[in-house]
Amino acid sequence: MLICPGGGYNILAMDLEGEEVAAWLNSIGVTGIVLKYRVPRRKDQPAHVAPLMDAQRAVGIVRSRAKEWGIKADHIGILGFSAGGHLAAATSTNFDKRHYEPIDDIDKISSRPDFTVLVYPAYLTEKGKDQLAPEIRVTKQTPPTFFAHAGDDGISPENSIMMYLALKRAGVPAELHVYVNGGHGFGLRAAASPAVTWPARCEEWLRTRGLVAK
Repeated sequence: MLICPGGGYNILAMDLEGEEVAAWLNSIGVTGIVLKYRVPRRKDQPAHVAPLMDAQRAVGIVRSRAKEWGIKADHIGILGFSAGGHLAAATSTNFDKRHYEPIDDIDKISSRPDFTVLVYPAYLTEKGKDQLAPEIRVTKQTPPTFFAHAGDDGISPENSIMMYLALKRAGVPAELHVYVNGGHGFGLRAAASPAVTWPARCEEWLRTRGLVAK
C-alpha cells in the first residue's frame, strides 16, 4: 500500500499519516510504503500536479519491484489522508497517461492502483460547485475505493460522498463511512470519537475483497 500523508500540499504529516499508518498496515499483513511527495505547492502550477507525478512514478516503481520485494504486482493499493487523499484519488483517476515525460521502462508499467483508501480526503469537489474537481475523473476503470470521513469535518464529507456516488454510477465497488463526529486529522490515534474505528472497518473491507488473507 502506497501511503500519501496529508498536509495541505504545504507540508507532510509523515508521522500521524505516514509512519504510524505503515506500522498499522504491517500489523494486518500489508506492506506499507510512505510516499514523500513534493511540497510545498508550486506557484506556477496546480498544487497537485508535482505530487501526482511523484505518485504515478512511485506506483510504477513498486509494481516493477514487486517480485524482488515479495509483494503481489496486482495487489498494489494507495491510501491517502486529507490532501494526500486528493492525491490518492487523482492517482486513481489519471492512470491513463503519465503527467511527465517518460524516463525509462518503469514508466511503461501501469500506474493504476488496484484499490484505493481515502480518509477525510480534501479538494475532491470543485470550489463553489456541486461537482467533482476536474482532475477527479471517475470512470468504470477507477479502482474499488473505501472512504472514511467525519460528519463534522471542516473539510466537508461531501468530498467523499460525491466521489462515492460517482463510483456507484460508474459501477465501481465502493464503501463509505461518515461518522457523526471526529473532526479532521484524527489519523490512527485513540480518541472518544467513533471515527477512530475506521481502521477496523477498512481491514474488514480489505479482507472481504480478498486483498488481505482472512
